[in-house]
Amino acid sequence: MANTARPANRGPFIRTILNLGDCIIVNLLFWFTLVSFSVSMNPEGSMRTMWLLVNISYFPMIWWVVRNRHSYRAITLDSVVRVSLAEVVTHALVFLSLSTFLHLDMAATVYLFYYGLMFVCLTTFRLLSNYIIKAYRRRGYNYTKVAIIGTGPTAVRLYSAMQTDAGYGYRVLGFFDDNPSEDFISDRVYGIDELADFVERRKIRQIFFTLSGHNAALARVIKIADDHVADFYYVPQIPRTLSRRFELHSIGPLPVLTTRRNPLKSVINRIIKRTFDIVVSGTFLLFYPLIYIPVAIAIKMSSPGPVYFKQERTGYLGKTFRCYKFRTMKVNSDSDKEQATKNDPRKTRLGDFLRRTSLDELPQFINVFKGDMSVVGPRPHMLKHTEDYTRLVDRYMVRHAVKPGITGWAQVNGFRGLTDELWKMERRVEHDVWYIENWSFLLDLKIMVRTVLNAIHGEKNAF
Repeated sequence: MANTARPANRGPFIRTILNLGDCIIVNLLFWFTLVSFSVSMNPEGSMRTMWLLVNISYFPMIWWVVRNRHSYRAITLDSVVRVSLAEVVTHALVFLSLSTFLHLDMAATVYLFYYGLMFVCLTTFRLLSNYIIKAYRRRGYNYTKVAIIGTGPTAVRLYSAMQTDAGYGYRVLGFFDDNPSEDFISDRVYGIDELADFVERRKIRQIFFTLSGHNAALARVIKIADDHVADFYYVPQIPRTLSRRFELHSIGPLPVLTTRRNPLKSVINRIIKRTFDIVVSGTFLLFYPLIYIPVAIAIKMSSPGPVYFKQERTGYLGKTFRCYKFRTMKVNSDSDKEQATKNDPRKTRLGDFLRRTSLDELPQFINVFKGDMSVVGPRPHMLKHTEDYTRLVDRYMVRHAVKPGITGWAQVNGFRGLTDELWKMERRVEHDVWYIENWSFLLDLKIMVRTVLNAIHGEKNAF
């Protein structure tokens, strides 16, 4: 790839602008809060002292900014929110400690307003700035020059991940391997002996090492990275079949990778999720009669039978529970064995509408309130599915490590409805397991929003 006159990396300048933006937000919100609450302080000079403390308290936030902001180019919503929350909490702790020590005080509502608004504004600023930066990178600016050591499957996966979005700003200029894979296709493969000159000549900023069992090569590459002040990253050869996230621990001086625990094993996380479930389901059930009465009348008029369809399904830790739905079919003996198909003759005309709009799932808020289900989680399957697919799909039972949900990560990604081919269930399980291993409260909110949007736009697999 030829050299370009275009500036390669303006990272330090961009970080300075972003840090300055944070500082401006912290100061503007402070004065906006004082004006909004008509705060006045005595003796004279106390207000200026408080303003000085606001700025002094900003400096501990810098540690979070430097440590977390753009340490990786692939930034997620969860990471942005976590960093913003950590910075706000850090500022609040320092500011409140200093103001208490100096006997300067304001009403609790003023503090809550200030820090609540700070969290919202900092998060919004980060998301907006990240969007602008990614657009800037897609135009060919602010990229980082990368060299990948290795040509095996791990190198291919790394390169593919880097090229997924040009907004990440990775520009891979060469691959280095003394024994390149025969099926590796690229005209930028070089020997490791050429790396030092290449790094110097092409101004490589980051080096990713993907080889395994090459201790001598590893030592050489690390020295080259150190000599040229390039960032060095070691990429372990983890197979695709092991898709879990990992945490780095150590046994003495030896680093050890361990699979990340299910976040919902944490008591705090379970309390957060259950509290949210109770609040959402309880609020919905207050207004449920407004939906239930007209739907129940329509169901009774459409065909003989009960309003609710009650089915035994597999729930948390494989336990059976009774799942509620509005009845969408004529009463039949195959409902516990066969899934609904697109033109299923068992469906009523009203039932077809209820399924397409997902209104048939609303009674499951009763299950959520009772504690059998959660608002978000892997969809509960009929008992026959559990019996059949446990034998056919790897890690199928892992999806029962959390409570089943009304909606889930698999559903908002298009894997809902009929599983007439094995791969469809495999992909559903893959998404369910990913959700379990990556759970966060923000992820639940994201899934809920996408569920509502999908329901408004309509889903082709909802039948």
